[in-house]
Amino acid sequence: MQPYEMSLSEAAGAIGERRLSPVELTDSVLERIAQVEPGLGAYVTVTAERAREEARGAERNLAAGHHRGPLHGVPMGLKDLIDVAGVATTASSRVRAGHLARTDSAVAARLAEAGAVLLGKTHTHEFAYGLTTPQTSNAWDTGRVAGGSSGGSAVAVASGMATFALGTDTGGSIRVPAALNGVVGLKPTYGLVPRRGVTSLSWSLDHVGPIARTVEDAALVLSALAGHDPHDPASLDTPPADYRPGADTRLAGLRVGVPRTYYFDHVHPEVEAEVRRAIGQLEDLGARLVEIDIPMARYVQATQWGLMVPEATAYHESTLRTVPELYRTDVRTLLEAGELMPAGDYLRAQRSRTLMREEWARVLRQVDVVAAPAVPAAAVEASQESITWPDGTVEAVSDAYVRLSSPANITGIPSLSVPVGHDTAGLPIGMQLLGRPLGERTLLRVGHAYEQTRPARALAPAPNGDRGTLDAMISL
Repeated sequence: MQPYEMSLSEAAGAIGERRLSPVELTDSVLERIAQVEPGLGAYVTVTAERAREEARGAERNLAAGHHRGPLHGVPMGLKDLIDVAGVATTASSRVRAGHLARTDSAVAARLAEAGAVLLGKTHTHEFAYGLTTPQTSNAWDTGRVAGGSSGGSAVAVASGMATFALGTDTGGSIRVPAALNGVVGLKPTYGLVPRRGVTSLSWSLDHVGPIARTVEDAALVLSALAGHDPHDPASLDTPPADYRPGADTRLAGLRVGVPRTYYFDHVHPEVEAEVRRAIGQLEDLGARLVEIDIPMARYVQATQWGLMVPEATAYHESTLRTVPELYRTDVRTLLEAGELMPAGDYLRAQRSRTLMREEWARVLRQVDVVAAPAVPAAAVEASQESITWPDGTVEAVSDAYVRLSSPANITGIPSLSVPVGHDTAGLPIGMQLLGRPLGERTLLRVGHAYEQTRPARALAPAPNGDRGTLDAMISL
């Protein structure tokens, strides 16, 4: 196994036991980036020399007896919404060209304190306002979408170009690309991970969370990120915690909710089959399956868009009026639509969210977790704009991908996407686990238990093709 192929947990163990140095690991990942990045387009910029210097610093700390924990010396990527002092935060947009962050975001500062090594910034759908990340190709098939808006982060992890990465999730933007690229994505409880220094899409729906190769990896990253930030008004006053799932994979007595409605409506048959098989594995591990109905299902998408669209437009009000031509057409159209939305619609969406939270709380008193598909279909072709379901219903790709993930954003509950298989075309399929507020430990325990029933997953194959000269985007 090459160092870049290691999971975070494997790399942490090897570094802690001095079988692998942070320099060796970082060099291996940078070599992998040089090999496959031109065919995938996951990174906006690669801070290669900075990464090597941070890795050397991590190695010196180890030699001096200072080991900061499992992230020490481990190379990672950050979505290009997350500020790092002295590094550009462009939000993958011409609007932000040349913008340099002056201070670290809360999450970047916490990762630096934990000893993680920054490889660079990963692509997002412009300002996170989309579900495909068109600059980036799927790690398993370069002719298909990466998913968005954290597509760059998911592809970097899936292809060995980062040991882990951070994304943001407003309507599914961590879990959708994680599912489409065969990696793990965690959207924590709203407010558990601080968002100070992270470019906003929709302040009341935005979350920051990890994308990793295993559930344990995601838990290690969450342990470094979570905790109160007094400078973030939405931050929950929770103490630091260890979210590692532990060795016990028994699920005896755990109640798993299986939706009768909504989550299996308009879902590709191969996705449904793989997710139901995975749910059966949870039952084999001792869980009790409980059929449930999803509350207020017909209001989900209206509520999601009713909240997100006006909040996004408010954030972009100044630049939308001064430099509208710098936005991508799809993003500009959505931002301009927000200017036309009546205030009453936004208030109705707020009321709907309040009711939805109450109804989901009722459901989650009946079960410990809900298990469902993460996305209704595997990655579509890059040029595909809609999905036609067997009953003749035509659905826009972005609507399809956000449909199953947005309930967790509206309600603020945690949600974990775990790979469960591949379709006949070899494309990854993900299962979504949803839990109670601050129920991350339970989600991670269930996801980890399921993960142990499957063989170890390989990285996505190296792509063919060339997107251009990598040197143009590397900061030396």
